[in-house]
Amino acid sequence: MAPTTIGQVARQAGVGVETVRFYERKGLVTQPKSPRAGYRHYPDDVVARIRFIRHAKDLGFSLSEIGDLLSLRAHPRSSCASVKRRADEKIADIDERVRRLRRIRGTLKKLAAACAQRETSAECPILEALE
Repeated sequence: MAPTTIGQVARQAGVGVETVRFYERKGLVTQPKSPRAGYRHYPDDVVARIRFIRHAKDLGFSLSEIGDLLSLRAHPRSSCASVKRRADEKIADIDERVRRLRRIRGTLKKLAAACAQRETSAECPILEALE
């Protein structure tokens, strides 16, 4: 295969060059050594790794959690149960956020309904609740 530059990696993975550099700084992608002249060349698997990171982010995993998943992925002898445990933890976290958002939504609906009965911002129940 032809050597792959950071721009090519970014295009193939569907991210910007700065995203690749960010992942390098976070230790999720290894930055290739700089040659004496020319561009750094990335290994063939880096595009798949960045796509893995993006998919994990889309599922709500933090960069730290993604680092853990990548570590498990790099060790083929690690158990699937370890990965499942992390997914179960993420599901519980998402469920809690959904409950919290529903409470917030309910509170805002009540405040908005009360606000419709007032004329000036001095009497606004939303502003009063925020104080």
